[in-house]
Amino acid sequence: MDKIMDKIMSEAQRQGRLSFYMVSQGEEAIMIGSAAALGPKDIITCQYRETGVFLQRGFTLEDFMCQLAANKNDRGKSRNMPCHYSGRAKTGVHAVASTLGTQIPHATGAAYALKIADKESGTDSPRVAVAYFGDGAASEGDFHGALNLAATRDCPVIFICRNNGYDISTPTSEQYRGDGIASRGIGYGIETLRVDGTDIFAVYEATKEARRPALENGGRPILLEMMSYRMSHHSTSDDSFAYRNSKDLEPWTVRDNPIVKLGKWLKNKRLWDDEMEQETRAQIRKDILSTLKAAELEKKPRLSSIFEDVYGSLSQEQQVQREEMRRLMTEYPAEYDVDAHEGGISGL
Repeated sequence: MDKIMDKIMSEAQRQGRLSFYMVSQGEEAIMIGSAAALGPKDIITCQYRETGVFLQRGFTLEDFMCQLAANKNDRGKSRNMPCHYSGRAKTGVHAVASTLGTQIPHATGAAYALKIADKESGTDSPRVAVAYFGDGAASEGDFHGALNLAATRDCPVIFICRNNGYDISTPTSEQYRGDGIASRGIGYGIETLRVDGTDIFAVYEATKEARRPALENGGRPILLEMMSYRMSHHSTSDDSFAYRNSKDLEPWTVRDNPIVKLGKWLKNKRLWDDEMEQETRAQIRKDILSTLKAAELEKKPRLSSIFEDVYGSLSQEQQVQREEMRRLMTEYPAEYDVDAHEGGISGL
């Protein structure tokens, strides 16, 4: 579904129906394979390209479209950018943030909390925390602080780095001189494994095996470097052909594409064929288009929701801001699409 949704949403952005979109073409095996190997109560922190993780953890097509359309049913109350999904209560995945690398120490902190809580409860089903991030985020200070703390405190956390070759427009050849990201884990005394990120079975097995030692003897961190290639532009705001040759994509499109590789394996096992693929693609496309259209027709969240979930109760400053917002919208109705929001001005 990822690939089809990426294409449709990218087109929708060009049509002005979305303000922004980020694709994950070339990295589908990393998302689906790793998430499938995790426990149902494990805690996950993501970057912004982990659509497949949310999908594997129970996010529905309606959940995706409501967030992208920023309507009243968006779990994040339409406060965040498109593709910055939120669904911890449902999926165990914390809300996505644009700030690069901040989710890495969050996972370390969550792992330390899980370690303490699970030890106190004496549970037979201990949990791990998992952080997803790109090779560029591994250049942030948050990465180093998170790994060092996880190592010294023996936190049950799995760090999954998607090394897709680019940090926006900067290739890995200009990002570091060492041997990728894996060598950094070893430097911190963290057990590390480099994995073929285009092979969904290798990703699944590596993540499954990483989870086991991460929970042994009270827990310890594990670093997985998933090697892949970002076949798409960084986002709909990027033109990657300004800094790379289109011919660079050819082997990744034909030979090393994770979807193509899985398709060949399934067809060889006679579990899949061209007819099934065409029918499935057609149905997925139809479902995405209809769900997006329905999401676009829904109202935006109540205007008052912008002030909620910030503090336990409205602060005096927030109350003043809300009244000023009401005054401006009432005085200049032509400047604000108040009717697009649930409850209109009364919802404020």
